[in-house]
This record gives sequence, C-alpha cells and structure tokens, in this order.
Amino acid sequence: MRTRRLGRTGLQVSEVGFGAWAIGGSWGSVDDDTSMRALHAAVDAGVTFIDTADVYGDGHSEQLIGRLLRERDEDLVVATKMGRRVPLDPEAYTYEAFRAWLDRSRQNLGVDRIDLVQLHALGREIYDRPQVWEALDRLVDEEVVAHYGVSVETVDEAQVACRTADIAAIQIILNLFRLRPVDEVLPAAAAADVGIIARVPLASGLLTGKFDRSSTFEATDHRAFNRHGEEFDVGETFAGVDFETGLEAVERLQTLVPASATTAQFALRWVLMHDAVSTVIPGAKRPDQVRDNVAASDVPALSDEVMAAAREVYDELVATQVHHRW
Repeated sequence: MRTRRLGRTGLQVSEVGFGAWAIGGSWGSVDDDTSMRALHAAVDAGVTFIDTADVYGDGHSEQLIGRLLRERDEDLVVATKMGRRVPLDPEAYTYEAFRAWLDRSRQNLGVDRIDLVQLHALGREIYDRPQVWEALDRLVDEEVVAHYGVSVETVDEAQVACRTADIAAIQIILNLFRLRPVDEVLPAAAAADVGIIARVPLASGLLTGKFDRSSTFEATDHRAFNRHGEEFDVGETFAGVDFETGLEAVERLQTLVPASATTAQFALRWVLMHDAVSTVIPGAKRPDQVRDNVAASDVPALSDEVMAAAREVYDELVATQVHHRW
C-alpha cells in the first residue's frame, strides 16, 4: 500500500483508506461481526486511515473502530466528524458543544486524543464565524484533537476553507461524476498545503458497475430513501446523478477499464491519479469489498488518453446535472 502526506499534518496515510459510514448504518442490512472482519481486512491490506462520524449509527461506527484499535497494534490514523447531532444552526457551534461531542467520540473510540476532527458539512455560513476556529484551536491546545478540518458539499465551501484558519484537511466528493473539484479545489488545496480526503469515490456504488436498471435497495439504504434529497444533501447519493444517467455513463466508462482491473478499481485509480489527493475513502461492509478496493493502489497509472476519454463521458452525460450545483 502506498502512502501519501495528509497536508500540513505531516501524517503519512494509506492512499486508499476505509470509509466507515456503511458499517454504522443507512446502507441497508449490516452485521457487526462482518463489519469487524472488513475492518481487520483493511488493516491486513495496509490501510492506515479510517474515516467515520459521530452520527454514523449514532456513534456505532466509532464504537466498532474503537474495538479495532483495541485489537490491533498498527499505527492507525482515525478521523471523525461532528456537528450534525443538532439542527444546522451556526449558533449551536460553540466550544462547549464541540467539547461535549468530542468527549463522546473519544469515549466511543477509546482514545485520549482524536487524530483529525472535521466539521461535518455545516454550510458556508460557518466559515465566517471566528469563534468556531478559536474553539477548535483551543481543543488542539488542550490535546482533545491533534488536527481539524472540514467536510464540505460544494466547491465554494472548499475554496473558502483553504483560506480559513489552520485547516489541515478538506473532505470532498471526488469521483468520475464529480470533476469540478479537480479544476477548482485541488490546486487551491495544494497551494495551501491542505490535505484532500476524497469521499464517495464510487458514487454510492454506481461506479462499481454492479448495478443495472432492475437494481433495488432496502428501505434503510439511503440509495432508496434519499434519491431526491429527502433526508440530506442529494449529492451524497449517487453523487447527485440520476440513476439512469449514471448507468449509461458507467456503461461507457467500462470500455476504458484495463483488463487487469475491476470497474471499481478503475474508478478509485482515477481519483488517485490526482497528486493533490491525500487519500480516497471507499466504503465497505464486507472483507471482499475491502480487498477489491485496496487493490486499486496496484492498478497501473491511467494514460492521458484514458483520462481524456473519461472526461468526455462526464462532459457529455453528467456535467449538466452536477457541475453547477456542487
């Protein structure tokens, strides 16, 4: 497993990480024993970066990762997120609230200090409130957290974040259906020495190539209940692309996949072609999914011709749905 530097933190992290939303919930049926096997499979394969949030299963994802930390001796970097356990009101984001949420996360994870905490898609207004950054600086001074960053929905939020406070990392949706960040965020982040954590790299599974027009999802799966943004930002589900359009785009992209790679590995390798990306965090619920994801690190670099052809698919089929929104 290759490693990359996580921005100004100086931490070296696996270029393929583990996204732990699915093991917490909102992705259909999940079994803790299987989730633990998936986490162990990730570490066995060289994964050293795990991303979670305090609202994934109301802390259950953090608790499973805490169990992993007790069962492994490897030096793992764990990032969590906070801010969505209350209504999205900037007045709610105080030092006292942050401290209470982080104390709960530290208990769930079984750690004294959290490696990285990210504000969890709290909206543009939050960046203009100096008291938010002062609170986070205080929490660093108190060694509650080592570093802080933000998880964003839009390019605008990411660009502002690059110019704000002492942010160490930005988590943003980046995949073959979300190319605007490549042009407008990655250069700014590199210039500011801010790490980029690429989330939703497989567009909620669309970019695995395993779905077709007859595919269905459980009622507890956000790919069923959030198709139109009913519960949270629609961009978190299939990257905001209409399911039928996404299937058509995937069919074209599959003609570009090397014979030695799966469609998912191709999609992850595309993300890793961008040097400004510190780590990509595909989700997984089973060990076989983990092993397939991690193997993307071994896929040879994609040619300029393949990268250009992938861009054409985006421009012709996807851009009109997403480019102006996020």
